[in-house]
Amino acid sequence: MPLRVNNNIPSLNTRRQLGINNRDLSTRIERLSSGLRINRAADDAAGLSISEGMRGELTGLKQAVKNAEQATNLIQTAEGSLNEINGILVRMRELSVQSASSTVTDTNRISINAEFTQLTNEIDRISSVTSYNNTTLLKGFGNVVEKDDTISTSLASDTTGLTDVQISGAAAGTYTFEDTDATDGLVTLGNGTVSQTINLNTALDGASVATGTTIVANFDRLGTKLTLTGNRALTATQPASDGFTDGDLDATALVINNTGTGGSFQIGPRDGAVHRIDINISDMSASGTVLNMGSLSTATQSGAQSAIATIDAAITTVANQRGSLGAFQNRLSFNMRSNESTIENLQASESAIRDADVATEVSAFTRDQILVQAGTALLAQANVLPQSALSLLG
Repeated sequence: MPLRVNNNIPSLNTRRQLGINNRDLSTRIERLSSGLRINRAADDAAGLSISEGMRGELTGLKQAVKNAEQATNLIQTAEGSLNEINGILVRMRELSVQSASSTVTDTNRISINAEFTQLTNEIDRISSVTSYNNTTLLKGFGNVVEKDDTISTSLASDTTGLTDVQISGAAAGTYTFEDTDATDGLVTLGNGTVSQTINLNTALDGASVATGTTIVANFDRLGTKLTLTGNRALTATQPASDGFTDGDLDATALVINNTGTGGSFQIGPRDGAVHRIDINISDMSASGTVLNMGSLSTATQSGAQSAIATIDAAITTVANQRGSLGAFQNRLSFNMRSNESTIENLQASESAIRDADVATEVSAFTRDQILVQAGTALLAQANVLPQSALSLLG
C-alpha cells in the first residue's frame, strides 16, 4: 500500500464508521430515555401516521367513557327526583281515596285538599329545580314525538299499527311517510332534506305484520325507530290495534318537537348517530300536559273520585318514564364496558407500533457503545500512521 501523508485514508474510513456508530448510539439513547421507538416521522413515517390516528381515537374513546359516566349521573339525578314524585303521587292517591268516601265531611275534605294542593305544588317545584350542570331535566329534556293525532301518526289506537317511536339523534321537524305501493314492502320516511327507504319484506307476513307480533322499522339514517304491530285486541294495559299493512303509513306524518335542551350523549369517538345516544324526558310537572293534574281537587267527593283515575294514569306515566331512564342507564353501562375493552386493545396496538422494545434497544446500545469505544481507539492509531514516513527522511 502506498505511503501517503497528504490524505490519511484509514483515518477517514475510521472517522466515517465512528460517525455512523455515534449516530446509532444517539438513537438508542433517545429511545431508551423516551421509551418510544418513534420519536419523529423519520423513524417510521408509516408507523407514525398509523399511531397518531390511533392516539386520536384513544383520546376520543376515553372521553366517551367519561361522557357515559356523566350521562349516567344525569339520568340518576332525574330518576331520583321521579322516585320522590312517585311517592308524592301515591300519597295523593291515598288522600283522594280518603276524600272520596262518605265517611268524611266537606269540612274534612277542605283539610285533605290543603295537603293535596301542597303536594301538587311540590311536584311542580321538584320538576322545576331538578337539574344537572344548570340544565333542568324534568320540564322537558330532549326531543319527543308530537302526540296530536291531527298532525301526527297516532301512538295510541289507529289503523296504522304504529305503537311506538324511539328517537336517536332525530332532529325536530315533520317527517312524512311515502308508501304508495301496498305490495312492495318498501317504506320511505323523509323530512324534506333527508330521506331513507327500508325494505320490510323479510319481516312481513305477506303484506301485513302477523297477528300478535311486532316488527321494528329502523330508519337509522334519520335517527328514528318505529315499532309496528299486528292485529291486537283491547287489553287492560294496551289499546286495540288493527295492525300494520303495507301502505297504511302513506302520506301520514310524524312530528318531532324539540321540547327542551340537551338529550344527546356522545358515547363514541366519532361523528354519527351510532356514536350518540339520545334520550327524552317529558314534562313531569303536575300542571303540565303529560301528568295533567293542575285542575285536580279533593275538596268535593265527586272531585276526589275523578282524581283517582287521573292520579293512576300519572303514576303509570312516571313509572314508565323511570323504566325508560333505567333502560338507558343499563345501555350506558354496557357501552362503557365496550369502550373500555376497545381502549385496552387499541392501546396495545398503538404500543406495539410506537413504544420501544427495551431489551432490543439495550442490546443495540451496548453494541454501539463498544463500537464507538473501539472506533475512537482505532482513530487514534490511524492518525499516527503517516508519522512512519518521517523515518524515510532520516
